[in-house]
Amino acid sequence: MSDDLKAAVGRAAAALVEDGMTLGLGTGSTTAFALQEIGRRIRENGLRVRGVPTSFAAERLARQHGIPLTSFEETPSLDLALDGADEVSPSLDLVKGRGAAMTREKIVAAQAARFVVLVDASKRVPRLGTKMPVPVEVLPMAVTPVAAILEALGATVAVREGSGKDGPVVTDQGLWILDASFDGGLTDPAITAAAIKIVPGVLDHGLFVGMATDVLVASPEGIEHLTR
Repeated sequence: MSDDLKAAVGRAAAALVEDGMTLGLGTGSTTAFALQEIGRRIRENGLRVRGVPTSFAAERLARQHGIPLTSFEETPSLDLALDGADEVSPSLDLVKGRGAAMTREKIVAAQAARFVVLVDASKRVPRLGTKMPVPVEVLPMAVTPVAAILEALGATVAVREGSGKDGPVVTDQGLWILDASFDGGLTDPAITAAAIKIVPGVLDHGLFVGMATDVLVASPEGIEHLTR
């Protein structure tokens, strides 16, 4: 997605933010434009909000734009969470986690009354897993047994390697990511999500089933607003 489209959908998402809200602040380049716009409204319009970041990167960006931060200890529920996605199905289920932040993103989304997802049209797929693997966050010692179970579920599994460094990607929790690719996609994401979640050694995964309330889709023709 071009920066112009990212900026447009970021502004559309930020327009949903109202004075006094508590927000979930997502991770990624598209959501970054929404945080930038929220910061502008704070400076120029006196918007009063607080946010819970989904990653160290989102926390740094929020501070950069002057968005006050809070925590679930202080604010156990959120009015609105904004985040991106790697795939969106017709039923508005998601694959997330190319930024390796999906565990915290899922926690934040689950506490929000409204979970708004920002994507471009290329992220829409007929079924989840069509274009992207399902990321699974695992304890390093559990990589081999978890990979075997994912393979038994029909996946081809790879440890995600770091970019510009030797060795695997390490999450904010100090764990590793297994990318599970399902040839032809997932026929029943809810069943697959439940099956992965219960595997010992798995912290969480990138299947977000039944969580998104709204999806904003950017294209050269404009912003399409999908709702569950």
